[in-house]
Amino acid sequence: MSSQSKTSATHEALRASEQQFQLLVQGVTDYAIFMIDPQGRITTWNSGAERIKGYHAEEIIGENFSRFYTEEDQREGVPMRALLRAMMEGRYGAEGWRVRKDGSRFRASVVIDPIHDDAGKLIGFAKVTRDVTERHQAQAMAENGAIGQLTGGVAHDFNNLLTIVIGNLETAQRQLGALSGGAASRLKRALDNAMRGAQRAAILTQRLLAFSRQQPLDPKPLDLNKFIAAEVEFLQRSLGETIEVEAVGSAGLWPVEVDAHQLEAALLNLAVNARDAMPNGGKLTIETSNAFLDQDYCSTNPEVIPGQYVMIAVSDNGTGMTQNVAERAFEPFFSTKSAGQGTGLGLSQVYGFIKQSKGHIKIYSEVGEGTSVKIYLPRLLQDIDRKDEGQQPAEAVEGPGHETILVVEDDRDVRAYLVELLRDLNYRVLSAHDAVSAVGLIENGEMRIDLLLTDVVLPGMNGRQLAEQAKNRRPDLKVLFTTGYSRNAIVHQGRLDAGVAMIQKPITQDGLAARIRDLLDARAYDS
Repeated sequence: MSSQSKTSATHEALRASEQQFQLLVQGVTDYAIFMIDPQGRITTWNSGAERIKGYHAEEIIGENFSRFYTEEDQREGVPMRALLRAMMEGRYGAEGWRVRKDGSRFRASVVIDPIHDDAGKLIGFAKVTRDVTERHQAQAMAENGAIGQLTGGVAHDFNNLLTIVIGNLETAQRQLGALSGGAASRLKRALDNAMRGAQRAAILTQRLLAFSRQQPLDPKPLDLNKFIAAEVEFLQRSLGETIEVEAVGSAGLWPVEVDAHQLEAALLNLAVNARDAMPNGGKLTIETSNAFLDQDYCSTNPEVIPGQYVMIAVSDNGTGMTQNVAERAFEPFFSTKSAGQGTGLGLSQVYGFIKQSKGHIKIYSEVGEGTSVKIYLPRLLQDIDRKDEGQQPAEAVEGPGHETILVVEDDRDVRAYLVELLRDLNYRVLSAHDAVSAVGLIENGEMRIDLLLTDVVLPGMNGRQLAEQAKNRRPDLKVLFTTGYSRNAIVHQGRLDAGVAMIQKPITQDGLAARIRDLLDARAYDS
């Protein structure tokens, strides 16, 4: 073979190799692989880059690669610093937030390698980007799980302490009514201040449990249009006259299954945040509609399952927030308010509750234009049973004097408080410090026991096991569980077990009185 033929064959082999390599790069869809010139302009673009970043080759080639970076990173010169480090160190690797064509952000793992010609001159860079949003979220969930374990570990004891504090403050406030004069007035102010502090502590614990998805939920079928229409009056009173609150319901709205009390708390949190963003007044709109989150939406929000949802949009025309603040808004303890003005747990509580309810939440905001928080709850594929609609909760009333309640609580001070509270309500009371002692009292049979009031967390046999043994002996026995935190005994997959009645600590007299009467009178009432 002549030298000319050999050269031609070599060139042909190189062209074939280059074509195969281009086909290989184009066939990679999990990685964005492209080249940029020394000034940062994009010169090649593969199918993975199109899938991850959203741009077609013809609309992005020739543009500067800095457009993929957040506005904050662009202002700080991060893109060109990355090229400089790649050139100086031979390779640059990092992880950070990047921006797609549609404006959504994703977590990216990035590698940049400098490319030199045979003479050693820099002719550009090879850039490889991988979308690691899902991994990043999994890591965040693992961190949240650690917070949840820590929260759950202290919540039980903390709520026991708050039961004692709030209970004794309530007793002191009731007895104060018999006193008069300046001393009584000063004492009342002191007691009121102490009660507000204790209640704030209780709310803080609830928010931590909600964020870490450890609170027990009691979801029931719900018509959101009716629920939100009823909430508007309450929110209007809470937010004040400078804020106009409007509900906009959607016709043919699908039902959902959700814990109504926790949803009410979530809406109040969002409304209070909206009020703070409208210091000179404004309008808060709560809107409902049916929604279908398709595969395209879920591809940019990997934690979402495609399907039918009911959306609640809470929107204000306030100051709005920057993209960076919006992205961090659900983080625990993150707050833009001045010290003492907020815990930074309000929105994280909302986030935890929605995620625990198998829903999705998204913030849309522009500085100076306002904010819209959209909540998506899964559609309930069944009709709502409306036979109990309009039923009012039981009032706090005293027992008639012939009913007996067995209190089982291992904390001595909490047990003493509950016994005194129930006797004040005119019930006959027996008490036990553990499940074994309680079973003995039930088997004794000297006094008919109408209701078992037991803590879930007990030494040895837990409250659920005690209830099962008690009902084996007395099938008609009513059972009410108390809990400061119960992970598994009566709560599974974040939901209260079917048929279980529970009251959350810290316990107040009015709340306990109403719950007990409800059970003894066998009335259907959701706690």
